[in-house]
Amino acid sequence: MYPTAPDYDKHAAEHYPGAVPVSGTPNTAPPQLYAPPYIPYGRPVHGGAVKWSTGLCHCCDDPANCFTTCCCPCITFGQIAEIVNEGFPSCVLSGAIYAILGLTGFACLYSCCNRSKMRGKYDLEEAPCADCIVHFCCPACALCQEYRELKHNRGFDMGIGWEANEDRRRRGVTIAPTVAPGMTR
Repeated sequence: MYPTAPDYDKHAAEHYPGAVPVSGTPNTAPPQLYAPPYIPYGRPVHGGAVKWSTGLCHCCDDPANCFTTCCCPCITFGQIAEIVNEGFPSCVLSGAIYAILGLTGFACLYSCCNRSKMRGKYDLEEAPCADCIVHFCCPACALCQEYRELKHNRGFDMGIGWEANEDRRRRGVTIAPTVAPGMTR
């Protein structure tokens, strides 16, 4: 009694790939397939880089390291490089290379590469600017910031080197917390 209604879905499928949206205008673009984001093990899930634990200009947060870095930056660089590079080259060799490059004016390039490696290893943000600019403009501040990050935020004892830190980690040795004295009368 009633005429049959045309089958729009059948005709749309013949001319346009995919489903016809509610608006009635077919989407002629091919569908885009997106892979799920790759999240490597040990990285933060939020997808962004982690902030440095201290600022670039907070050198006096660790006065002993600040003094050492200002007088002889090759010592601080050697300690940082040994931890970041997991023991090879040693602290002495890294510091000696830094000192020799310091005579030529190219120490900032060597320390810039080390900072980039450290940022990649601990997923730190490139702040306040590019690594090369930080090490070219204020190398002592950059070295102090890296030292504080490893010592205070990552828990390394910078004076004992990579092997001893790994030995401590394997044995599960931790430093006892400082406890304030109790009440006195």
